[in-house]
Amino acid sequence: MRAIFLALFFFSLFSACSSNKPTTAFSLPASNGAPDYSATSNWAALPKQSDNADRVPGNLLKDQQENAKVDVFFLHPTTYTGSKGQDQWNGSTSDLSLNARTDETTILYQASVFNGVGKIYAPRYRQAHLHAYYTADKTSAKTAFELAYSDVKKAFEYYLTHYNEGRPIIIASHSQGTNHATALLKEFFDGKKLQDQLVAAYLVGMPILKKEFQNIPLCETPAQTNCFCSWRTFKEGYYPKKISYDKSIGVTNPLSWTTDESYADFSSNKGGILRNFEKTPKPGLTDAKVEQGMLWAAKPRFFGKIFITFKNYHIADYNFYYVNIRENAKTRVDTFLKAWNN
Repeated sequence: MRAIFLALFFFSLFSACSSNKPTTAFSLPASNGAPDYSATSNWAALPKQSDNADRVPGNLLKDQQENAKVDVFFLHPTTYTGSKGQDQWNGSTSDLSLNARTDETTILYQASVFNGVGKIYAPRYRQAHLHAYYTADKTSAKTAFELAYSDVKKAFEYYLTHYNEGRPIIIASHSQGTNHATALLKEFFDGKKLQDQLVAAYLVGMPILKKEFQNIPLCETPAQTNCFCSWRTFKEGYYPKKISYDKSIGVTNPLSWTTDESYADFSSNKGGILRNFEKTPKPGLTDAKVEQGMLWAAKPRFFGKIFITFKNYHIADYNFYYVNIRENAKTRVDTFLKAWNN
């Protein structure tokens, strides 16, 4: 039963409910106004409030936000996926059930990765519906994404003015959050004065070109700073038909932290997270290899993996490599601070 339960858990994560979706051209309900980022309720994570970004799996890791010397600005992926009532182009930041889904999934399993090195700031924003990625109505989709980014920009500007105080910054994101983080980096960091504060960016879950930025390169070594890391995880041997991949897309292997196509085996994986966040991360959960602008991984090693038949491991981009990402962030922060303080 446990094997089937774990497999169904992974299946549920990968299978977005899309029974509810926009059916007309873009329009924004009057009740869905721009968030006020002076209100803590419009943040999924803040260093001085109790939230799921503070939690750690098992009992070997610790939340270090209180004494952290850098900030982490985290942009969550799409959680507005078509559940009951989710039929508008953009989700509302006052939707309590949507916020709970965000907090109990991406903030817990992804944003918490960085609480060992930085103070975590994760804004709520009027995210575009998952349908915006697949619709034929490209005009409405574009407008929905632009609205979402306008919130992200507003949140970041509020963060800079009221929270940052000139501290070094990590930008971290997943999926839709990565689309917005990429735009944010171009507008605020790339070739701008603020780039001097950029430790690194973890732009996960979307294809980012190696030459996406003019002045921010792809991270190619474990301790490199002022660069970006990116990967999208698929089952080893899988070449997707409807997802772009080629060598122009940047991929940093989250086990070796290099960009070549050398294989990083299971023993390199220091711990991944399955459903039970409270359990100690599982070492050797999977492996990693860069392949044609993708990251290939074997089926995760747990009892019941036989029931996993899907080949797109998008939802587990962070879960599979939880401890390695956590440790790498510390490596980059230590390197950055050493130069910053000299």
